[in-house]
Amino acid sequence: MPAVARSSWTWACGCCVGTRRNKSGGEAGGGGGAGASWRAAEEGGDEWSLFIDLPVLEAATDGFSDDNLLGRGGFGPVYKGVMPDGQQIAVKKLSLGSRQGVREFLNEVRLLLKVQHRNLVSLLGCCASSGHKMLVYPYFPNGSLDHILFNRKRSVELDWPKRYQIIIGLVRGLLYLHEESPVKIIHRDIKASNVLLDEQLSPKIADFGMARLFLEDASHVNTFRISGTYGYMAPEYAMNGYLSTKTDVFSFGILVLEIVSGRKNIVRHVEDEKTDLLNYTWKLFEEGRSLEILDPSLSNPETEQAMLCIQLGLLCCQAVVSDRPDMHNVHLILSSDSFTLPKPGKPAIHGRTGRWITTTASGSASASATGASSSNANTTSTFGTDTNTTRASVLANVPEDESRNSISISFTTEGR
Repeated sequence: MPAVARSSWTWACGCCVGTRRNKSGGEAGGGGGAGASWRAAEEGGDEWSLFIDLPVLEAATDGFSDDNLLGRGGFGPVYKGVMPDGQQIAVKKLSLGSRQGVREFLNEVRLLLKVQHRNLVSLLGCCASSGHKMLVYPYFPNGSLDHILFNRKRSVELDWPKRYQIIIGLVRGLLYLHEESPVKIIHRDIKASNVLLDEQLSPKIADFGMARLFLEDASHVNTFRISGTYGYMAPEYAMNGYLSTKTDVFSFGILVLEIVSGRKNIVRHVEDEKTDLLNYTWKLFEEGRSLEILDPSLSNPETEQAMLCIQLGLLCCQAVVSDRPDMHNVHLILSSDSFTLPKPGKPAIHGRTGRWITTTASGSASASATGASSSNANTTSTFGTDTNTTRASVLANVPEDESRNSISISFTTEGR
């Protein structure tokens, strides 16, 4: 591996100090001021340390009291806290069973510092003391999207303009991860419970516990570790371990359909044809009745935008991987008033109805890009065939543990 590329994975692990300066010499990035108040650097007033002492976090969370427990993710519990300056925080404690050592923990903290976007949850600080490993994030009173979207009493808070803006924000966040961040990142667990909402109900993508890092010229990787959530996972990944940015695109498509319909993607206690939201939406689309999936709580939905989002969701969930738009094309679609959407192909249904939860499981890594779309070999991609999908991944010899980010910041029940 070239030295420049290798530097994407390996960092010098001395003391983990985050230095942020804006052009005027002040602190930049969300939460920088809070970090400075916790531990100011000796030299210069505009530098701050990411490290937060354990007693400070214990005091902020009332000794990690159950009364402050926000939820439990795949990597440990999350607690609400209040810092001495009054700022509300969420403290993620990595479970003692986590495979991460201190070196890997510090490396990943440094990585998260490089990922800064208004539609991603920002890191405020960390603690690595007495065997404990903790991450500190801003606290969001509105919680996660699923707590509002799937709650009949609260879903009315999300009128159509808010839902549409949430979709736009998710597109921007994923576009940044896939194409604009310092390192190419595939989230692998895009779902409603991993989208936090700020005071203005703007979305923040959270929980990078399953995220996978890619070299810039890598189109895909075949992996033995299958990580994701039941109902959201792209079949080519769930069944064959074929991972690419289109994996996130598929999950995003499912989430868009959930936002439009106000229902979960798999519902057991309904008519058989309505159990799987993706399959049911496809059926209605084929019959020219797409708007029937609209959330009944929406009083005055913008039907043209709703139709656009429904068709876009189906395009993102197509069975042929190369036919799915990338996030750049998705952004263009939603930013243009004159973009004519093609008719989506058959959605990828198989492989989504097993017990896939937020965890890691053994999977086959034998599939290639050709195999992922072999049943539709004669189909021409509407968005242009991905010419890189058949070449061997340059990450073939990169160990999984070196190329995945295993820091989870889920604020809600696992697998929800």
